[in-house]
Amino acid sequence: MNAKRMTVVGAALAATAAVAYAQLGGYTPVNLSSSKEGRSLIQVLNDLNRYYLYPVDQDKVLRGAITGALGSLGDEFTYYSEPEDNAIDAANLQGEFYGIGVTLVAANADGTGGKIDNVFKTGAASTAGVQIGDVFLKIGDKDVTGVKLNEIVRLVRGEKGTQVTVTFARDGKPYTVKMERQPVQIVSVESTVLPGGVGYIALNTFYNEKASEQFRAAVADMKKKNVQKLILDLRDNGGGLLNAGVDVADQFLQSGPIVSLRDRAKNTQVFGSATNRPTDYTGKLVVLVNKNSASASEVVSGALQDTGRAQVIGEQTFGKGVAQTPITLPDGGKAAIVSNEWLTPKGRQIHKKGVTPDIEVKDTRYTTPVNFSGSGVKPGEKLTLTVEGRPVTVTADKDGKFSYTGEVKRPTRSAQQGEAVVDVQGDAILKKAIEVLGQ
Repeated sequence: MNAKRMTVVGAALAATAAVAYAQLGGYTPVNLSSSKEGRSLIQVLNDLNRYYLYPVDQDKVLRGAITGALGSLGDEFTYYSEPEDNAIDAANLQGEFYGIGVTLVAANADGTGGKIDNVFKTGAASTAGVQIGDVFLKIGDKDVTGVKLNEIVRLVRGEKGTQVTVTFARDGKPYTVKMERQPVQIVSVESTVLPGGVGYIALNTFYNEKASEQFRAAVADMKKKNVQKLILDLRDNGGGLLNAGVDVADQFLQSGPIVSLRDRAKNTQVFGSATNRPTDYTGKLVVLVNKNSASASEVVSGALQDTGRAQVIGEQTFGKGVAQTPITLPDGGKAAIVSNEWLTPKGRQIHKKGVTPDIEVKDTRYTTPVNFSGSGVKPGEKLTLTVEGRPVTVTADKDGKFSYTGEVKRPTRSAQQGEAVVDVQGDAILKKAIEVLGQ
């Protein structure tokens, strides 16, 4: 694993991981059998193969054991990714792959299925007439209406120039298209210039090795346009590469620490410091955050807040103040292990606390959808009600209960990657930011 990979998802220092391993000694086949628990694990695996009534999927059992071992810590940020999911993660991290040029969201309330969230102008899907809101029914001959979203992503992506046949549903009516997989680049930065010459840059994720490069280009473009007031939008950015977070903060700071890492022995060392470069943006700056801003987003907002470089506006952030070391495993999976906590320039530990904005404003971009539930009808009976001027039909379950949840309002996204679309009047946080910059 190279040094760059060690910084993924707010990663830790390699030396720290090495010291921790030396302290614990690690497991080997010999010392695993020296404890009752270790012998019990080996016996269960063996007896499962001896006695279980049905065929045993060996890979599934062993991956389940890995998942259980990490899950027993009760730490949501220490986990195992199976090889298929890790392969998708790796492509996302690289920032490019071969696909059809869309973004997806889950189609069902339980997180399964897939629905088109955006169609990029230059992709195969756009050429084939695929539209926002279309729902995946089949990929090839495989029914994907109830599979995990990552499985749909895996099936849609593939080798350059190969074809994929997809059956979609639009307004309940199926249609099938065959598309050739083409290069897709993940663009994590969207920007525009608002009325009054206010620059706006939204960074959607740090989980992209090209994020720093894309962000630097956006900042350079703002300087070229002589923007003197800038909004950095980190809302809904769940984090990613720690070194990318340091690089983003560094473009607004000229000196001093940006983030430090502390291990379980309470040893602390600076991970990233600011350097003075001619490319730095030195104009007026505000940062937008919400409850989904996490990890590297909190590194940036915390550093800019601590140093007085920018006012932070919005909601209390998520509160992920720990860093993980990602370990690629022999089966192609990945173990992400929390190995450090990180601190802001003033030594603040924000884990499970978050960054408190200088100006708190509720995020009004998303409204609670219409929803209702009821009971007292015959099992299987259909009810048609009028909701927001439209007829909605619900079916009672075996207990005579029924429920309905409308779709969450979808933010408008440009089909042109890198182009930001904003709602100055309907977005209360953005509106406040423009007001602050005008003072």
